[in-house]
Amino acid sequence: MTSKVECRTPSPGKKPTAIDAAKFEAFRKAILKVVPKREPGVAFSDLPELVAPHLPDDIGSLTWYTTTVKLELEVRGEIVRVPRSSPQRLIRK
Repeated sequence: MTSKVECRTPSPGKKPTAIDAAKFEAFRKAILKVVPKREPGVAFSDLPELVAPHLPDDIGSLTWYTTTVKLELEVRGEIVRVPRSSPQRLIRK
């Protein structure tokens, strides 16, 4: 049996999603590699394209996993949204 990581969302009342721990860690490392520590940060819409080169080809749904892991990293405080930015931009904390 593979271990799972519960990925939460900052939205109140949303149920966590459990994903394979190895996939979670691969996406976590890729996201933290491409998200800078300084503003203006990286646009959330660009994130899947930016993390793709840092992941195996057979990883699964790139957009879905990127979004799911990004939300958990926000909950953990590892990345944050740049205030007053539109479209949504992210930086590492």
